Amino acid sequence: MGALLHPRDGKPACQPGITVLLSDHPDWLDGRRIALLSHRAAVDRRGRTTAAMVRAAHGGNLVALFSPEHGFAGAAAAGAKVGDSRHPAWNIPIHSLYGAQRKPLPAMLRDIDLMLYDLQDIAARPYTYVSTLRYWLEAAAEQDIPVIVADRPVPLPDTVDGPVLEAAQSSFVGAVRTPMVYGMTPGETARWLARDLRLALDLRIAPLRGYRRQARPGRLWPRWVPPSPRMRTWQTAWCFAATVFTEALPVADNGTGTNEVFQVLGLPAPLGHRFREALEGRPVPGAILRGQAFTPTGGRHARQRLQGVAIRAINPAEFRPAFTALILLQAMQKVIGERKMWEGDGSRPDFFDKLFGTADVRTALRDGVSPRAIAATWSAGIARFKAARARCLLYAG
Repeated sequence: MGALLHPRDGKPACQPGITVLLSDHPDWLDGRRIALLSHRAAVDRRGRTTAAMVRAAHGGNLVALFSPEHGFAGAAAAGAKVGDSRHPAWNIPIHSLYGAQRKPLPAMLRDIDLMLYDLQDIAARPYTYVSTLRYWLEAAAEQDIPVIVADRPVPLPDTVDGPVLEAAQSSFVGAVRTPMVYGMTPGETARWLARDLRLALDLRIAPLRGYRRQARPGRLWPRWVPPSPRMRTWQTAWCFAATVFTEALPVADNGTGTNEVFQVLGLPAPLGHRFREALEGRPVPGAILRGQAFTPTGGRHARQRLQGVAIRAINPAEFRPAFTALILLQAMQKVIGERKMWEGDGSRPDFFDKLFGTADVRTALRDGVSPRAIAATWSAGIARFKAARARCLLYAG
């Protein structure tokens, strides 16, 4: 099947890996009993889900479905356990990998000939789909089952930012030895994981076609379907790593229930006014912080009018979410007070460390170290990671 062309400029449309797989490599699937890890956000340019396309093309050979955090429908809240179920129309199991199990059990893969992965990810370590990819690949290697990763674009494909995960902070929000933001598509990440974990693995990547790595989505890319309830837009994904720390520091809110979740950060009055004044108009790499008031609809600050800032990415290719988080955290600490911020009601410093992948960020902030000095300590780890990452990249910029 030839590449789809844009009607005005003749440039090729971006086709996701599943389209390339089904059109160019049907023999990779023919006659195989397939287990598919996917969700409703994995769609082609016409909005068809990967599960529906594989079912249509290979019928009864699709024998099992698996789902990540947020479930097969992508509707479960963050952290909500999801149970196993059966597909109502196809009568095949949907095994949850965010319930009793995080990694497929051998019994779930009995009589499976091929493990297929297609999730819309955002290339940020605390977003747990990359942890699920790791366990999917490990299970495939352990059971000697070939695995295919159908590739998709990610919002920050060339951004590498934040500290590399330390072994002491390993968890499900930190299961891969990367910086907090790691700049790889799922296919590239699978290649990196296979090398980093030294997996004896029959791995194939169904690559994107017509794709160049860029932070802004192209006009003919597959449409964005939220891969989780709060990951509403491409812009949301840019800012995720800049404000996700509120899951550990609920004294602040990042737009719970609003259309700008993860893109705003605020505090109740009167602290919120001081927080806004400290940051409004401040430039950060690739972005600017603008004053904004908002009212969360859920969480600790539900229905309270908060004052704070919105993150506006002017040049997302230069935006550094983890570094931006340091700027926000430093201002919060000055306004709230060091002890109240880290030891106050609801604060979870241990979970903060897991989100960042190190305790050093928290201790440095408490000691008054500047964001720039903290970020400088990441440089050596980032350089080593980039050298390993370079061998796994598939697409030009």
